[in-house]
Amino acid sequence: MVLQSPQMIYPESDGKPMADNTLQFRWIVTIKENLELLFANDDRVFIAGDLLWYPIEGNNSLCQAPDVMVVFGRPKGERRSYQQWKEDNLPPQVAFEILSPSNTLKEMSKKLKFYEDYGVEEYYLYDPDKVDLTGWTRSANRFEIIDEINGWRSPQLGIRFEVQSETLVIYRPDGDRFLTSLS
Repeated sequence: MVLQSPQMIYPESDGKPMADNTLQFRWIVTIKENLELLFANDDRVFIAGDLLWYPIEGNNSLCQAPDVMVVFGRPKGERRSYQQWKEDNLPPQVAFEILSPSNTLKEMSKKLKFYEDYGVEEYYLYDPDKVDLTGWTRSANRFEIIDEINGWRSPQLGIRFEVQSETLVIYRPDGDRFLTSLS
């Protein structure tokens, strides 16, 4: 008689809210939905917001839920979580995090390390309260900080960031600003 091991369950929620406040939520939605519009005609670009990403099969405690993630080479579609081994072992190439007042330095340092360790090519961290954008790109298998983020064009996405005194403005590759619910 052959005993089957129980199938591992990969939770669909980390029990944390998607956002702590309306400003954080607005930025998450703005970035995610504009990226959806930007890549609407490319069936091989998967974009998600607050979706748990499991990089290693068999370890359901090793995961992160980027506020927004972009995976080139994977089909659009619904997923309960992003289980990398079921996705041609492709990690998200781009991750965004939007800070809220409850985020800690320790928590954000762990996320940076996770994204670096598991293959993210570009990582952007935005603090809407301070209008502060920081970014990293992969070089020689590790993250390098983007020294001058103002005017930076994402190599993967083609979008451009402009940090103005009162807000962050993101431009599409065609030069148009990202849409907001008010524009």
